[in-house]
Amino acid sequence: MISTGSIAEIQALISQFKSEGKIIGFVPTMGALHQGHLSLVATAKEKVDVVVCSIYVNPTQFNNQDDLKQYPRNIAADKDLLEENGCDILFLPSDEVMYAGRNTIKFEFGELDKIMEGKFRPGHFSGVALIVSKFFNIVLPDFAFFGQKDLQQLTIIKKLVEELFFNLEIISVPIKREAHGLAMSSRNERLSNEDREKAKIFSIALTEAKSILKEKQSAEEAKNKVESLFSNHKAELEYFEIVSDKDLLPKTENYLAADTVLCIAGFIGNVRLIDNMYMSESVLSVS
Repeated sequence: MISTGSIAEIQALISQFKSEGKIIGFVPTMGALHQGHLSLVATAKEKVDVVVCSIYVNPTQFNNQDDLKQYPRNIAADKDLLEENGCDILFLPSDEVMYAGRNTIKFEFGELDKIMEGKFRPGHFSGVALIVSKFFNIVLPDFAFFGQKDLQQLTIIKKLVEELFFNLEIISVPIKREAHGLAMSSRNERLSNEDREKAKIFSIALTEAKSILKEKQSAEEAKNKVESLFSNHKAELEYFEIVSDKDLLPKTENYLAADTVLCIAGFIGNVRLIDNMYMSESVLSVS
């Protein structure tokens, strides 16, 4: 695996591969890697000739500076994992490389970045869109791989690619879960063993709501059930929504349709977690 923090170096490497007719796949990460990230790498390896990964904790997507400071970092272990799992090029830029001057560019996505995550994390998706745009322009991938767990991010990036005519295809990779159902996330590293047990409430709530929708087609009953589960649990519910994956707007009918997805966010202590589940999913994806 070749590792570099230089834009010029990574562009030269990729240019050489492209001149040889190689297909380039890109997996952007913020590090603190887990099996969910590695599933992105594995999916990329099946589809492309050269897998490029990045590790960069992007400051412009954090609206909470304490969250940025506490975000887990373990570069040495991450590099070992990526090399063991077949990453070909690792891009490890610094803040000075990615934000050489004062950042003044902002992105707006209409209602798409104002609901759910956007409502509770103002400015977050502008920062995501900015850094992803920079990466796409640097790496020039043929395919980019993103996890379903961050569904709103995935939807916004697809919109970004469409609006700015990026010449690449976005590939969505299913959520990977721990044995008890918790969606894998770098933030899980901040959970104690006791908190991980508490965090099962997120996947339990999604599963219960999904069952109610299948049996009774009642969004109100599903939402009431989720709120009831959290009110009797040591966890804080931030939102629960039943939306279409096309535009993330709330659904009021056709709950069994393939585009219906249940989205949830909340806190275990001071650790914020998100999760989602499609109505069409038959089984949980467990590592």
